[in-house]
Amino acid sequence: MRIGAHVDSTDPLAEAAARSADTVQFFLSDPQGWKAPKPREDAERLRAAEVDLYVHAPYVINVATLNNRIRIPSRKLLLGHANAAAAIGAKGLIVHGGHVNAGDDLAVGFDNWRKTFAYAADSGGFGVPVLIENTAGGDNACARRLDALARLWDAIGDHEVGFCLDTCHAYAGGEELLGLVDRVKAITGRIDLVHANNSKGGFNSGQDRHDNLGGGTIDPELVVAVIRAAGAPVVVETPGGVPGQAADIDFLRQQLGTESTAA
Repeated sequence: MRIGAHVDSTDPLAEAAARSADTVQFFLSDPQGWKAPKPREDAERLRAAEVDLYVHAPYVINVATLNNRIRIPSRKLLLGHANAAAAIGAKGLIVHGGHVNAGDDLAVGFDNWRKTFAYAADSGGFGVPVLIENTAGGDNACARRLDALARLWDAIGDHEVGFCLDTCHAYAGGEELLGLVDRVKAITGRIDLVHANNSKGGFNSGQDRHDNLGGGTIDPELVVAVIRAAGAPVVVETPGGVPGQAADIDFLRQQLGTESTAA
């Protein structure tokens, strides 16, 4: 099982080595900004690396919204990040499920997701798997609760789309972790990546506040159980820099009985 962490984007391979990580996730531009990613000078080195790479799309992207001033730039930015992720050999591009504003019809949000994949197809496709991630908060979210996720997958499941399961987001979003993998796979048919995070907020708090696996309000054994059931690569997005994340990676390897494949 490939286990790693979300790291600084300056030198992802050095960050991986510092954590003995098999995989790394990072941003290609400001996660709170709208600027398109620039070509990376280390693209060839990243493509040749034995470390698996994942790119996280900016948080500002919301292709579900009915607000044209956000939805249309979001589509363009998502496609730009997918192309940039493909250029470095990334195995997937993670993007949050998005939401509609209060009073708006959530069904339109799901259809906007469908239109996003149609838009990409007209431009030659995304070029890298797009992994939609469940979110922690919002009553109008497309991927917080499983009933909404089922409606989203009804709209886009025929496209080449994957799923990223975040344990903090699920717990804070009001979904019990016990048996969660089976319930998700009954909807999506797949889990492509697990974000293994504990939660500072309580169950159904709606708070997107990650904690290290040994801290927070989730029993760490439940996080391990999710990972074991999912059978997918794992990224910790936990605090504490190299020491904190390395400890979380070591904890998971001990619990799962796996060893690092990092060189």
